[in-house]
Amino acid sequence: MKKIYCILLFATIIQLGGAQIYEIGVFGGGSNFIGDVGSTKFIAPKKLAIGGIFRWNRSARHSYRVSVIYTTLLGNDRKSSDPKRQERGYFFKEEALEVSAGIEFTFLDFDLHRNSFNFSPYIYTGVSMLNHPNFYYSNNKLIPEKTKSNAFGIPIALGMKVNLTEDLIFGIEVAARYTFSDELDGSIPDADELKELQFGNFNNNDWYVFSGITLTYTFGQNPCFCDY
Repeated sequence: MKKIYCILLFATIIQLGGAQIYEIGVFGGGSNFIGDVGSTKFIAPKKLAIGGIFRWNRSARHSYRVSVIYTTLLGNDRKSSDPKRQERGYFFKEEALEVSAGIEFTFLDFDLHRNSFNFSPYIYTGVSMLNHPNFYYSNNKLIPEKTKSNAFGIPIALGMKVNLTEDLIFGIEVAARYTFSDELDGSIPDADELKELQFGNFNNNDWYVFSGITLTYTFGQNPCFCDY
């Protein structure tokens, strides 16, 4: 009876992915915006970005991942290398909250069930949603709107992670977000009656980038090694 129970338990764990190992922790770093206002440098953190991250490690090579990150996106034409933007002088600063979910792949085995040293570069992608305020420019002045929008996008992250101890994992990553919106910088007002105030390149949507570190704590149930 004991052997039957152990076999059933082992089969159930395999069905659930082989191991119930989870990670929960924090993200800290900076953010920068790339669009029709401000600098177009790809990696140039300007404002603090902080949040939480959760991983469900389904194997030594891939994990499901969810994160929530709060930041302030900043665009300043005076900091641009484009003389036309410098002369225009637009500026915005907006508080934004992002939720992202997707899958993370490691290039090397990252096996949390062994107590030895683990290290691997990784890539992450999935879907993201950024909640941000709406605004527009009129007579070179920023005018807030009373509405907010959700900008959906695709995160593309490159990083490296290493286990500091049996339970703590440290990571560093650069994560670009391509959005399906061109409204983050006020270049396309949300209200239809303000369409004449649109400006910029309508063929390019907005991007933003998170650069920072993660520190996560592992917990969960190790695989069942039954004695039969």
